[in-house]
Amino acid sequence: MRDFAAQLEKYAELALKVGLNIHEGQTLVVFAPIAAVDFVRTIAQKAYQAGVWQVLVEWDDESLRRIRFLHARDESFKQFPTWKAEGFAEMARQDAAFLTIYAPNPELLKDIDPGKIALASKTQMNEMKEYRTFLQAGKVSWSIVSVPTPSWATKVFPELSPDEAIDKLWGYIFQATRLDREDPISAWEEHIRQLQERMAFLNDKNYRKLYYKAPGTDLTIELPEAHQWVAGGIHNEQGAFFVPNLPTEEVFTLPLKEGVHGKVSSTMPLNVNGNLIDRFSLTFEKGRIVSFTAEEGYETLKQLIETDEGSHFLGEIALVPHGSPISAMNVIFYNTAFDENASSHLAIGSAYPLCIKEGTVMSKEELALHGVNTSLTHVDFMIGSEELDIDGETADGIREPLFRRGAWV
Repeated sequence: MRDFAAQLEKYAELALKVGLNIHEGQTLVVFAPIAAVDFVRTIAQKAYQAGVWQVLVEWDDESLRRIRFLHARDESFKQFPTWKAEGFAEMARQDAAFLTIYAPNPELLKDIDPGKIALASKTQMNEMKEYRTFLQAGKVSWSIVSVPTPSWATKVFPELSPDEAIDKLWGYIFQATRLDREDPISAWEEHIRQLQERMAFLNDKNYRKLYYKAPGTDLTIELPEAHQWVAGGIHNEQGAFFVPNLPTEEVFTLPLKEGVHGKVSSTMPLNVNGNLIDRFSLTFEKGRIVSFTAEEGYETLKQLIETDEGSHFLGEIALVPHGSPISAMNVIFYNTAFDENASSHLAIGSAYPLCIKEGTVMSKEELALHGVNTSLTHVDFMIGSEELDIDGETADGIREPLFRRGAWV
């Protein structure tokens, strides 16, 4: 128990020092499930010891969320508290740091009308648009970590009791976030350095197209002329370097909005708002999703694609080798924060402005002129496997191998 408590403290320190890079006098906002109360208390203690001015927690009770969807009137899902949205935006303007503890129940709402879920999600995203703009532009520090909850852990390890599943999942989380190393922070510094070497290589290449080939996938993605790859972390508006995802194994950029052609098939289940989508494919013409299939969660996928005009297009391309440490665990986590770091992936919806040169200071209209997609939503889905090949095409038309059998060439 003492060893676990020490690991939990190290995890909290990692989230604050590496993930958020918090500074004295800052406000810390934490989004967390109530099952993570012990970890949140540890986060708060470490944050105050580091000089944070105040810690504000936005709790999520999955049981209350389910009760609402079962019993609230449909019209109520068209409303979201304006005061709350304005409050988060105001804290972002004042350089607060935002930590999300992401531990979803993959089947929480599986028997709830997907249209009702989509309406509630769209309403919230629309009201929180200004706050989300701060995050997507990298203007403030934000990070995502995960902790086991009974519903999530038993989905990952259904053969175990809840306590055993939680213990086992903690082990994987500590391993994935390098807390099993003698000096986790130094291990992270070295890992970020390696990721940014890949980033520099891709930025030097300045590919104009990527070609994806795998079973069920034959896809061409054009890249904007001014695109740039990002990896490891981001410098916020105040110059502080933060790491948005712990763990992270990806190097990512954005596609040209109307430059995606062909078909892509998923390789992992996708958890969207408490519903699973699995074994699905998307077909693109001139960037737009023109048809799709899903063996599970078809209506959820349909609602996701129909969120708005921008959700018919892609906003992110991320490269992750099949041999990444998380992939090597050979576990489906049903948690995008982990699964996306085991697999190359794409994202339906908005692009990150920081993936276009000078994008963080561009207007929405200027971004559109550069082929940057905007949407209320941004949902990653996994397409990588040991059978995925990717080629890059240079500005002078030379096609080069990037990935073979899921690994960097």
